[in-house]
Amino acid sequence: MIGRYATAVGVGAGVTFGLLFIMQLLIATGQNALTESENFRLGDFVRVERNEVIETKKEKPEKPPEPEEMPEMPAPDLANNFDNSMAVSVSAPQISTSMNVGGVGFGISDGEYLPIVKVAPVYPARALQRGLEGYVIVEFTVTPAGTTRDALVVESTSTLFERAALEAALKFKYKPRVIDGEAVEVPGVQNKISFEITK
Repeated sequence: MIGRYATAVGVGAGVTFGLLFIMQLLIATGQNALTESENFRLGDFVRVERNEVIETKKEKPEKPPEPEEMPEMPAPDLANNFDNSMAVSVSAPQISTSMNVGGVGFGISDGEYLPIVKVAPVYPARALQRGLEGYVIVEFTVTPAGTTRDALVVESTSTLFERAALEAALKFKYKPRVIDGEAVEVPGVQNKISFEITK
């Protein structure tokens, strides 16, 4: 029995010493490997920029298509586009002019002269401040050239409107009356100019 113990102790001691030797060998080998890896240095790399010339191909823009020709529009006939009861309005105060109040030689049936340009009068500042509205009937002569002259006030609701109405009437333009191929003047044409404030 003692022999068995002695054999077991001898085998165990041999195995233990063998394992210790192998462990010592592994530790020594690993230490050398670490030392060599520490001594090993990677070379320093310097990045050198290369000057490369990149050629880009410039594409020429496409030529835009030619615009289509606009169809010819007939010129408007100004004489037929104006109405005898033409009204003129401005933004803040509304000023309207109405035609055919009466007077010598004027009527739609005449057809000899037609209004072409009707200038809106300037609303008098004093009347605007007071909030006054009204109208002025002016009478004037249409000349053979289509201009107006001899403007006078026939009737008005306030003298504040008269000067503005006369100045506007003298800027009116007409297609003159033509008799036997010759333009003639038309006296006594009357026009009502209303002054109304837009609310």
